[in-house]
Amino acid sequence: MSSKPWYANGLRFECTQCGRCCKNHGRYTYVNLSPRDMERIPKFLGLSRREFLDRFCHTAPGFHPSLRFDEEACPFLEANNRCRIYPVRPMQCETWPFWTENLVEEVWKGEVKECCPGLDHGPLYAEDEIERRARATEDDFA
Repeated sequence: MSSKPWYANGLRFECTQCGRCCKNHGRYTYVNLSPRDMERIPKFLGLSRREFLDRFCHTAPGFHPSLRFDEEACPFLEANNRCRIYPVRPMQCETWPFWTENLVEEVWKGEVKECCPGLDHGPLYAEDEIERRARATEDDFA
């Protein structure tokens, strides 16, 4: 018999559109791109896969491409804190903040809370929805 996770009664989250999750800070500076992301984003931008990789990504053998964060923020974060590729944003962005590594209570109440003012506000996400979102990110890279 397994014990219930600390978030068994759900977690509240609502995006405030502050753009903080899209800016460089600590370990939240990387946005890895899944094969699905690599199909959708270049197409949305009207670029070939190669053009997209050359202009916007870091690549290394044996690793998934990641968005280049050479500047203060994601290359797709606009001045008004809107995402230029929002309809096809990476799965990692779509499932924020419900990532497996963020669902450790100390991480959620520490690093994630410091980064994201949307925690503890807005709709209540049930345990099963939280875990579905966490798995979606992992499954996208499988």
